[in-house]
Amino acid sequence: MFTYDIIASFNELETSLYNYICQHSEKVAYMRIRELADETHVSTATILRFCRKLNCEGFSEFKVMLKMHIGENKKTILKSSEHSVTEFFERTLNGNIEDNMKKAASLVTKADSVIFIGIGSSGILAEYGARYFSSLGAFSMYIKDPSFPIHSKFRHNSVTIALSVSGESHFTITHLNQLKQDGSKIISITNNKHSTIAKISDINIPYYVTEEWLENANITTQIPVMYILESMAREIYKLNKIKN
Repeated sequence: MFTYDIIASFNELETSLYNYICQHSEKVAYMRIRELADETHVSTATILRFCRKLNCEGFSEFKVMLKMHIGENKKTILKSSEHSVTEFFERTLNGNIEDNMKKAASLVTKADSVIFIGIGSSGILAEYGARYFSSLGAFSMYIKDPSFPIHSKFRHNSVTIALSVSGESHFTITHLNQLKQDGSKIISITNNKHSTIAKISDINIPYYVTEEWLENANITTQIPVMYILESMAREIYKLNKIKN
C-alpha cells in the first residue's frame, strides 16, 4: 500500500499523518476526515493531498483501500503440514511429474556442470540441492550473488536449476536470462507452470500447492521441492551408474 516512492514523496505533515495511520490503521478505517484531521493536527486539505498521492480520489476511497489492506494482513490460519503434503501428492503425483523429473535428470547427466540459483527460502533449498546432488556424484554449485563471476568453462554445457515458489523472482529471472544467453539449459521447480521462470525454462517441474503468506512473508511449504530435488538426485545417480 505504502511503497518506497510514495513514502519518499511525503512532506513533513504527510509523514506525521502516515505515522499515525500506521499506528492506528483499524481506527482510521472508520473515521471521518474531520476526526482524522483533529487527531493528527493537520488540515483536511493535507489529508486529501495525502490520499491523492496514493492514487485515491478522496478520503472515502482511501478508507476502502485501507480496509482491504488490513484484511490482507489479518493473521493467517495456517494449514497443517499433513494438509499441504496431501495436497501436493493428490494434485501433482497424479500428473506427469515423474516423467519431468526423469527428463530433468537425463539433462543433468549430459552436462559438465550444474548451477543452482534461488533467493529467500528457495535460496536455502538451492544450497541444499547443490550439496545433495554433489553427495550423489553430480557436482553442483550454488550461486546467491547475481554479480558472482562464473567462468566460461562452467557455463559451457551447463544446466541451471532454478527454484522459485512464485516463478516471478526478479533476481532469479535476471540471472536465468544471462545464463540462458550463455547456453546453459534451464530446469525450474516452481509452484506455477504459467510463471515467467517456468516459461523460459527448458524443463519446468511445477508442484501446485496453495501459497500461504504471513505478515508479508511467503511461508508456502517447501516439502514438495525437497521431494523433487532428492528424487532427481537419486535418478541422476542411477543413470550415471548405468552409463559407467
